[in-house]
Amino acid sequence: MTATRRVIHPALFRLVIGAAVAVGLAIPLAALSSSSADAAVSASVGMHAVKVAATRKGARYHHGSQGPKAFDCSGLTRWSYLKVGKRLPRTAQGQWNATAHIRKTSRRAGDLVFFFHGKHVYHVAIYAGHGKVWHAPRPGKRVKKVPLWTSHVRYGRVR
Repeated sequence: MTATRRVIHPALFRLVIGAAVAVGLAIPLAALSSSSADAAVSASVGMHAVKVAATRKGARYHHGSQGPKAFDCSGLTRWSYLKVGKRLPRTAQGQWNATAHIRKTSRRAGDLVFFFHGKHVYHVAIYAGHGKVWHAPRPGKRVKKVPLWTSHVRYGRVR
């Protein structure tokens, strides 16, 4: 007999747990697992995307380029995730729209870091952990890992 694992959508999981807590029920979390195995896979994919981005260190910036010899910011993130089997839209704004938006406290290596001007995204990078990002900065510069230079960013996790 083979055991089958059921996965509950994260929003439904939070709703069920919240309701259980509200009425004081004790529910074994293993029975409702919100896909902890899937979360581990996602973290692994994110770390792999960071390693892929690191292989492009020193590649030149070129507006509209998607690699592997030159990149713009969204080209680097798109190329890095494509190499680990995940598709992202071409632009930084499109990538923001396609990711699950997360809080700074939930960020982990591989999450995307979005820079906004008003309501519009103007830059994207890959969070490398320890307050650093891999990015393709601007014309005349090359792909590099740098400390995150501002706290005015938002985070997105690739689905």
